[in-house]
Amino acid sequence: MANIIGVKFRSRGRLVYGDAGEMPLQVNDYVVADTGQGMAVARVVTLEAAPEPGEQLTAITRRAEVADLEEARRNLETEALSKCHEMAEQLKLKMKPLAARYDVEGEEMTVFFSAEERVDFRDLVRKLSHALETRVQLRQVGARDEARLLGSMGKCGYPLCCQSFLTSFASVSIKMAKEQNLALNPMKISGVCGRLLCCLAYENKEYAAMKKQMPRPKQEILTRWGKATVTATNVMKETVMVQLADGVTKEIALGEILHPEEKS
Repeated sequence: MANIIGVKFRSRGRLVYGDAGEMPLQVNDYVVADTGQGMAVARVVTLEAAPEPGEQLTAITRRAEVADLEEARRNLETEALSKCHEMAEQLKLKMKPLAARYDVEGEEMTVFFSAEERVDFRDLVRKLSHALETRVQLRQVGARDEARLLGSMGKCGYPLCCQSFLTSFASVSIKMAKEQNLALNPMKISGVCGRLLCCLAYENKEYAAMKKQMPRPKQEILTRWGKATVTATNVMKETVMVQLADGVTKEIALGEILHPEEKS
């Protein structure tokens, strides 16, 4: 006896009837079905299907595995991004679709895009939802989120932090670059997103704490060679450049600075 079930390949797609044979299934299970044009993942929506007499049944070959669901999700996301590009151009919308993410549980597609101005994408959402046969929402993102979605390599040679492990963006200011004695060259202290490097915030507190322990430039200090004037400091090396009374310049460790009671 045939085990007729109803499945859908898209959340808003038409109901398709299939023969699951002796396969025990429940509503919301995922199966792999032979569409006649290849294998595709479908969701079981009813176990009490009643197809029209003579209606051709789709062959249900097996339960869907995790790899099947992942491949189906990636294919749908690729299709969504491609169609969004195409339809945005047709509607002459000044926007750049970046990535699509499909929520299997919520059966919703989210397409992220960037744009210099606000975009009225209501017509695009309607057309895209109809084409994909699923609920769609569009979300505009900023430059940092664009870099995270697209991915790239940082100046350090590693994948972008926002792409690898950052879950949120910390506030970064030019003051942090100054605190770390970095050259204020936008090309050197900006990431691929064009914003200040996120890593400027990683050690900023340590730099600030270390600077409080170090003498200021032009400050007079005591050394074992006598009085000296500080000309520069190096937080990374924890050293101080000084000029002695006889004009000689030396680089000394922070621990070599004498306090008055230590003067020999």
